[in-house]
Amino acid sequence: MASLSAAISHSPKSLPRHAKPKKICQSQCRTLSLPRHSPICRMGFVSRWGSRGTSNTRIFTSVRDVLLDESAEKVQLPKGDTWSVHKFGGTCVGSSERIKNVADIIVNDDSERKLVVVSAMSKVTDMMYDLIDKAQSRDESYISALDAVLEKHKSTALDLLEGDDLARFLSRLHHDISNLKAMLRAIYIAGHTTESFMDFVVGHGELWSADLLSSVVRKTGMDCNWMDTREVLIVNPTSSNQVDPDYVESDKRLEKWYSQNPSKTIIATGFIASTMQNIPTTLKRDGSDFSAAIMGALFRAGQVTIWTDVDGVYSADPRKVSEAVILRTLSYQEAWEMSYFGANVLHPRTIIPVMQYSIPIIIRNIFNLSAPGTKICHSLVSDKEGAQNLESLVKGFATIDNLALVNVEGTGMAGVPGTAHAIFGAVKDVGANVIMISQASSEHSVCFAVPEKEVKAVAEALKSRFRQALEAGRLSQVAVIPNCSILAAVGQKMASTPGVSATLFNALAKANINVRAIAQGCSEYNITVVVKREDCIKALRAVHSRFYLSRTTIAMGIIGPGLIGSTLLEQLSDQAAVLKEEFNIDLRVMGITGSRTMLLSDVGIELSRWRELQKEKGEVADLEKFTQHVRGNHFIPNTVLVDCTADSVVASHYYDWLRKGIHVITPNKKANSGPLDQYLELRALQRQSYTHYFYEATVGAGLPIISTLRGLLETGDKILRIEGIFSGTLSYIFNNFIGKRAFSEVVAEAKQAGYTEPDPRDDLSGTDVARKVIILARESGLKLELSDIPVQNLVPEPLRASASAEEFLQQLPQYDQNMTNNREVAEDAGEVLRYVGVVDVVNQNGRVELQRYKKDHPFAQLSGSDNIIAFTTTRYKSQPLIVRGPGAGAEVTAGGIFSDILRLASYLGAPS
Repeated sequence: MASLSAAISHSPKSLPRHAKPKKICQSQCRTLSLPRHSPICRMGFVSRWGSRGTSNTRIFTSVRDVLLDESAEKVQLPKGDTWSVHKFGGTCVGSSERIKNVADIIVNDDSERKLVVVSAMSKVTDMMYDLIDKAQSRDESYISALDAVLEKHKSTALDLLEGDDLARFLSRLHHDISNLKAMLRAIYIAGHTTESFMDFVVGHGELWSADLLSSVVRKTGMDCNWMDTREVLIVNPTSSNQVDPDYVESDKRLEKWYSQNPSKTIIATGFIASTMQNIPTTLKRDGSDFSAAIMGALFRAGQVTIWTDVDGVYSADPRKVSEAVILRTLSYQEAWEMSYFGANVLHPRTIIPVMQYSIPIIIRNIFNLSAPGTKICHSLVSDKEGAQNLESLVKGFATIDNLALVNVEGTGMAGVPGTAHAIFGAVKDVGANVIMISQASSEHSVCFAVPEKEVKAVAEALKSRFRQALEAGRLSQVAVIPNCSILAAVGQKMASTPGVSATLFNALAKANINVRAIAQGCSEYNITVVVKREDCIKALRAVHSRFYLSRTTIAMGIIGPGLIGSTLLEQLSDQAAVLKEEFNIDLRVMGITGSRTMLLSDVGIELSRWRELQKEKGEVADLEKFTQHVRGNHFIPNTVLVDCTADSVVASHYYDWLRKGIHVITPNKKANSGPLDQYLELRALQRQSYTHYFYEATVGAGLPIISTLRGLLETGDKILRIEGIFSGTLSYIFNNFIGKRAFSEVVAEAKQAGYTEPDPRDDLSGTDVARKVIILARESGLKLELSDIPVQNLVPEPLRASASAEEFLQQLPQYDQNMTNNREVAEDAGEVLRYVGVVDVVNQNGRVELQRYKKDHPFAQLSGSDNIIAFTTTRYKSQPLIVRGPGAGAEVTAGGIFSDILRLASYLGAPS
């Protein structure tokens, strides 16, 4: 159809007094390479630049356009779920190869109609802002920076386009760059710019990427138009550096645009829009997502898909919680709450347009098309179904760092109307953003969180506003608590579900996290707590683990990789995979230390190779450094130190470790059998805190002696007497000291079999049994010192000072006759010899001695190295409660320690 001269009509009211209406013929438009929908062609670059009020502008580039405009009513926009909206961010269109991938996704989408919102190529928006910063700073490098923008888009076009499409795009690109150079030159001369100039400049990145993508889609044979959304999307700027969409006006302009450009595939620019006065503007940061949501609402689309570089929305920031999981669904409210509290979901305003029409948003990964992503929609589960159909009542966790708490406190606040208004009026006057508010019903104080960079101004404003009240004592203080972070737990199913808050705070308490402030709205969609900044990641890991979104993770430090310690490491290595998969328990050994060498790891030691790694990467042992590493150099909320030594120096650190929130598990008897005052302090600290101290293996190796005793006491039973064979070594010796065998022969055999300590006198002295007796006596409530326990020492007195174990064993046969006599006396009476420990609770004493028992007594029925303990209580008076089993050996002792570790995991949140 024949071309006509382009007619540009301007409202006289919109022209400045010095300006004259200009005519641009179509040949000029073609020379400038402006598409018919370019705002520069539509409104005239000179007029737009010269007057912000240029409006009522219309252009017709051909007879066809005139006819389309006149027949607009005949081509209506078919709204509804036949439309599918896609949004591709800058990363998705960051290179020619990625633009091809985006085009493939568009072509392969089997939706009847498609609207694609596209951002500027990766980093281009930042480059455009940098151009303006350089120009208004009178830095001439803006020219070379603009050349870099030109080259980036030119090289991409050369990769993607050819022929007329390439020539058209390059012509437009060079024209736009020329205009931008002139505008930037003006900014350079003036030394400043305006917001509308800035928005006009930075919006070019979206224009170029939309033009490029539409050309690539058309190359596949698909009918496709591209939309400059400044012609359609109308917004009203607000005072808070945001804009509000004008849906009525935008809808009118969309109908008109579509009547002139009907297509089943439309590529639209994200981020940019216009005001009612046709002044170019932007939707600010995250504006492309907002554009997609607005367009979804205007088209009443079936869904809006936001394509990113992650697989979906995570239950927590995966940089802080490595076990964070992808959430399959989120309600609009949950997504809103999580995004407000800093989760990398969507900007809260993005959700508003689609929520009105129940349009689901899908978050998907363009680099992993097999991942289904996260669907954000109205809740699909009824309140009655609740937790049965959801992974967790809490969908996810988010944090905000670099905050400060402001606490306004005083008795004069109670019952005084307008106090809160005055407080937050003062905060508003300094332009600070209040993140969270908390007030008790007593009205004695109000605390709220603000960004740390704003807290100084807020505090000064409040002190100024309430100076008189502070001087009069009606207000006691305006206090600032710096270095805070907010942790928010979000989940729609938290509403009206008892126990969620209890679980959350229990997890924080067990991780030794102090909560400084709490807030929860009546919707119950989120619980917000304020914690120390240094505790934030630890708190996040603790609550995330507790709600089963990740495994219960415990950082472990193993002290003493000797016989028992190395056996424990082997057991941990064998069970690690099973514990993770079946019981959600992740035990990570972060360090192993002996007396000379230690091995440290930031992620967890590979236990199958710990000996080899210790030789390769071992360093000089330093218990303080070891403790700090296991506790502090990682983001695991729970820490336990396992002391597998018999060292009193290591045991002396237990109190300090527990005080710092480190759990302690040990078979080492030294702490619980040491000085009574230290033992009482240790137990008092344990009871006051949520830090656990487990020592089952101190008495019966793997036998449940301590837990049985505690169970009896906690259920109200009264202990009368505890009597038992507590030494596996001495059990073996006296079980085999029968017939004509010499005592020294049996002792040598026990040492050869590995039942004794390297020096058998450590066993025969009875000191080890005495320590077990004192531990049980103290557990039963007796306040006894080790020196209060009389011990029958089986080492002949002349041999107690022998130089070595070998010398002792050589000389022991000289003293066999005394023990043989004892055995013969017992046998004549139909009895056997047994070395026992006794706790006499009634008479408040204890002892360790060689006793004789009838052959039908349970103590006479033992074999091997078994232990046996009899509890005589008010419930078990006529027939004592007996615990019997192997009481010595590395395997069973390590197994007892392992059992305590799993008990700790259960206390910390692992399923039982």
